[in-house]
Amino acid sequence: MPKIPTSRLARTARFGGLVAGQGARWAGTQAANRLRTDDQAEAADAKRALALADELVTQLGQMKGAAMKLGQVLSTVDFDMVPEGEREAFKEKLAALRDDAPQVSFKNMKKVLLDDLGGSLDEHFATFSDRPIAAASIGQVYRATLHDGRDVAVKVQYPGVAEAVETDLRNAGMLLPLVKRLAPGLDAKAILRELRDRIGEELDYELEAQNQRRVVRAFRDHPLIRVPEVVTSMSTRRVLITEFVDGLGFGAVKQLPEAERDRFAEICFRFFYGLLRRERIAAGDPHPGNYLLCADGRVCFLDFGLIRRMDADYLDGERALAQAVIGGDAPEVHRWMSELGYLPDPDAFDPERVLGQLALAGEWYFTTGFRRLDPKYVRNAMEISGSPASPYFEDMRRQTIPPQALLLRRMEGLLFSVLGELRAGADWGTLALEYIAREPPSTELGRVEADWLAVRS
Repeated sequence: MPKIPTSRLARTARFGGLVAGQGARWAGTQAANRLRTDDQAEAADAKRALALADELVTQLGQMKGAAMKLGQVLSTVDFDMVPEGEREAFKEKLAALRDDAPQVSFKNMKKVLLDDLGGSLDEHFATFSDRPIAAASIGQVYRATLHDGRDVAVKVQYPGVAEAVETDLRNAGMLLPLVKRLAPGLDAKAILRELRDRIGEELDYELEAQNQRRVVRAFRDHPLIRVPEVVTSMSTRRVLITEFVDGLGFGAVKQLPEAERDRFAEICFRFFYGLLRRERIAAGDPHPGNYLLCADGRVCFLDFGLIRRMDADYLDGERALAQAVIGGDAPEVHRWMSELGYLPDPDAFDPERVLGQLALAGEWYFTTGFRRLDPKYVRNAMEISGSPASPYFEDMRRQTIPPQALLLRRMEGLLFSVLGELRAGADWGTLALEYIAREPPSTELGRVEADWLAVRS
């Protein structure tokens, strides 16, 4: 594996080279377009956008750290200039960065671990396996046993990644011209500012430990959900130690019978939307690697580094917007889209068209009745909601994503993809109403959770 470039100069050069090289090639394409027909110019622009997108994926993947995380989060953004037939493949390449994590030797990881904990491994652990059980963009996870007999998962930050991330975050603004070319209507500056804040927080494992403790408290003794306890006394800025939880990974869950997959999927839905409604926390990493099905039937959720504490007023506005879409109230939809910040120039948008756009994009969530999802349905829904073939495409090009909504939309999009991969069936619209409009539980799992909440209150 190539070494993570940590020097400020090397990483800045990577960013600068990407921006300068693509900028020059884009300018060349525009100059050549003056001699082309409209169709030829459109095809040339599409080809150049695809080349830019591919290089963006390649460079961010090689740099790891915050650069990789930028790519992961940007995978949830629709890039209008990428050709329609290539757009989902490009977004999948960006999303795949989360699985293309670096593998660092245990010798180097051990140094970080002991620099933070002090002493030797034997002083802290009864056993410690030097083979990582998981790897992510900024750290690797190992399995160990404490001297009191507890099995633990030990997440250790890659050596030098903190410096790499800090440099990436300073350099992120250099990507603005490229992001604007790929998504002309996006408020890229505000989005990158939000990314810098969230990714900077993710680098601090002490903050992640705090986030996880909050989620543990919110779901302690839950009959359907489990979150690993944090070993606070041994966790530091670069080392996070939690209880080890065994269970079936996502690949194995996908092979289970239909009824078991449906149950798993509903619990996932209730976890993320319950966390949002009751704790005002948007968990930004609901990807397949962060779920385990435990032997007792509970679903265990992992990784709370990339989260956002949402403002109560903002979430109230999002719920009011959703209720307006469900109710078909075009003026209210337009008003809330404007107030929440999705419409930079509200008067330029027709309320009926805005309603139509959202109803189409969120059909699975805004429409009641049983629906079995699958990857094709998810892919088509995402293409329809952001494709040039969509009747709302030009409207969408002029809209933006409010910074506070970025992780919320990422959560929804990744969860939707997970449910599709599971081929899960449910009345998703009625489930959603429990969280949007505080409707009573609509399923047996919902009633089980309601009983647990009643005991806690």
